[in-house]
Amino acid sequence: MNSRNTVFQPKVWVPGDLNAFFGLFTNVLLNVLVLSGLALYVAQVPAETVFGRILPALGIALPLGNLFYAWMAWRLAKQQGRDDVTALPYGPSVPHMFIVVFVVMLPTLLIHKDWMLAWKLGLIWAMIVGLIVLAGVIVGPAIRKYTPRAAMLGTLAGIAIAFIAMRPAYQMFDSAWIGIVCFAIILLNWVGNVRLPFGIPGGLAVVLVGCALGWGATLLGISDNMNPGAVSESASRFALHLPSLSADVFSVPMELVWPLLVTAIPLGIFNFTEILNNVESAAVGGDNYNLRAVLAADGIGAIVGALLGSPFPPAVYIGHPGWKAMGGRIGYSLGTGVCMALVCFLGLTALLLSIIPLVAIVPILLFIGLVIGAQAFQVSPKRHAPAIVLALVPNIAEWAKTQVDGALSAAGMNTVSLPAEVLSGMNNNGVLYNGMAVTGGGAVLAGLMLGAIAAFVIDRRFNWAAVYAAAATILSFFGFIHGHQMAFNAAPAVTFGYGLATVIFVGLAWQQIREQGKADWSPIDNGDEPMH
Repeated sequence: MNSRNTVFQPKVWVPGDLNAFFGLFTNVLLNVLVLSGLALYVAQVPAETVFGRILPALGIALPLGNLFYAWMAWRLAKQQGRDDVTALPYGPSVPHMFIVVFVVMLPTLLIHKDWMLAWKLGLIWAMIVGLIVLAGVIVGPAIRKYTPRAAMLGTLAGIAIAFIAMRPAYQMFDSAWIGIVCFAIILLNWVGNVRLPFGIPGGLAVVLVGCALGWGATLLGISDNMNPGAVSESASRFALHLPSLSADVFSVPMELVWPLLVTAIPLGIFNFTEILNNVESAAVGGDNYNLRAVLAADGIGAIVGALLGSPFPPAVYIGHPGWKAMGGRIGYSLGTGVCMALVCFLGLTALLLSIIPLVAIVPILLFIGLVIGAQAFQVSPKRHAPAIVLALVPNIAEWAKTQVDGALSAAGMNTVSLPAEVLSGMNNNGVLYNGMAVTGGGAVLAGLMLGAIAAFVIDRRFNWAAVYAAAATILSFFGFIHGHQMAFNAAPAVTFGYGLATVIFVGLAWQQIREQGKADWSPIDNGDEPMH
């Protein structure tokens, strides 16, 4: 093995990389288009700033991460003499792009009538998130070592099923005559390993077939899925926009900065937790990356982007198992980074997505959601299946709340302070709105806590169950989980419940110590053999 390692040189590009490239590139491109629209039409940031500052900043931050994670994959492949190592996927963090716009930038715009102040506060917010992720370098490995795999992958599966798979499924069936055909190609090539005609990669085939169906139907007058006018309009944005470093981040009064901590701290913890889960997901797929290096690169990416003008922190994406299943290795990450830099520098986001039908892309996201959801059950001990299902619940609750909030907002109602009669009417019709909000508050952390507690109870490790129940007690007290916002005693009933559960677990652990003479503080067994 050692002699092989000294001569083995990993290939930077393999045929499967083209498949994965089309999947990841279109995914990142779609998210960049969404954040561009949020900045333009919600935060009211002028087009020259969006295309001249925000996107060029992403054009630096995103490739830096893609290149670094590709290098990590190359180094791991070289060290282990393997040709099947897959780089971690990387792109703009979807939850963060909505939070920074609707919680930071839009309220600032409405109060101060100043888009530039809103943009600057968004930059500071992104920097704080990056700094919190960097702080995770210190504690991340220990948390990963002592947290059950079922809890980490279970909460990741909750995100994948609720926030990655559900909306694309709706969009696919909304234009089913394109969506189902494209999804069938994905199932055949990526799940069934059926070779497509001429050896065309599944990702490329989906784009070509989607474009042919969408534009063909539009030209024949059968549908209006595609808009030729949008192509010419988006082409007018074509120009070279280079990033520039400035002191925008530091030119805001401190009294306006402190309130940002209320959302930046939990979102930073969210990022840290999600990275933790994604690294574990890659590890069970055979690619064991250095968690500290991954966290450092992610945090630095957010800080560099903010300093250059982007309030949208990038992050390691969910989906490593999916890209690996497609055949992606190292090159797909490199290719995505380089192409996204060109797209951001040249203002091509709108042009590409005016040519490629959205419904042709969304089945890729549905596939990623399916793979991640399945992985949680496939690689965790069978005995921990109930813990995985429990870890899913907070993310599903949070997703359900977003659906209800969207319906209420469409009806012109303020979801921040719903009248008592509305809540009562919803309860009477089976919509337990407050229960959804409490269950889904801080969903990623909440799912991690619940899944860990359940896994330790299943293994009768009551001392560790008490530790995680105590952690959940503290987190809920400050509103990191199960709270509407950060505050002291944010969720009294939840905190009391977790506190009482802690006392019960401590009592059971003490009884075990009396019977066995000691407590077992070793890391949990994540193998498939039953515990005795």
